[in-house]
Amino acid sequence: MQFTLFEKLAAEFLGTMILLILGNGSVANTNLKKTKGYASGWLNIALGYGLGVMVPVIMFGSVSGAHLNPAMSLGQAISGFFPWSEVLPYAIAQMLGAFVGQLVVYIIYQPHYKIETDPDLIFGSFCTFDATGNKVNYFVTEFIATAVMAFASVACMQLPWGKKYPATAGIVLGLIITSMVTSMGGSTGAALNPARDLMPRLLHQILPIPNKGSSRWGDAWIPVVAPILGATFGIGILKVCFFL
Repeated sequence: MQFTLFEKLAAEFLGTMILLILGNGSVANTNLKKTKGYASGWLNIALGYGLGVMVPVIMFGSVSGAHLNPAMSLGQAISGFFPWSEVLPYAIAQMLGAFVGQLVVYIIYQPHYKIETDPDLIFGSFCTFDATGNKVNYFVTEFIATAVMAFASVACMQLPWGKKYPATAGIVLGLIITSMVTSMGGSTGAALNPARDLMPRLLHQILPIPNKGSSRWGDAWIPVVAPILGATFGIGILKVCFFL
């Protein structure tokens, strides 16, 4: 079945929105005071993000490819897996989806944002930062983690078994993301996605949240540039190794 560009963009918008709701929703539920999941731990966040990727990939993978990430769209275009003409429309849809998804998280957890006093916990439910304040580590971690994620994602979707069983590929990808958050997310929170970090950061800036602290715009380029370079590298390695 062929889908129109509008249908593909709708899938990217909704898929990225779901990713943010499930992913950053799990962070807010874990970090903010008096939530039902307060202090439930890093595994709750990892599971939220794993399912946050798996669910829209299974739902929309056959429609748009479920990139959910401008770095993935650009990286696949550079390696010849995706038409250049659709990169910008996809990125816009993904950015808008991330914005709306984060706004939903804010609306749901608004009473908890009002009583939370730790700016790092508030900020962490929106976007990422390096736990030690080391910008070099921030960049290197996001580059490597995104390269691994992009390699694994495109392998799942492009290798013969994934094309034959796309729902299984989506489940495997969700498990990969869960594992990556548990193993590689400790330093930065694992943005891996310019839309997932930039649009929530914008909302953090403009929303009236007490005790929210700085939106850290001086670091904002890192979870944009590093994932783009990482995704391009990871997908490129896959193409070279398997002659796709």
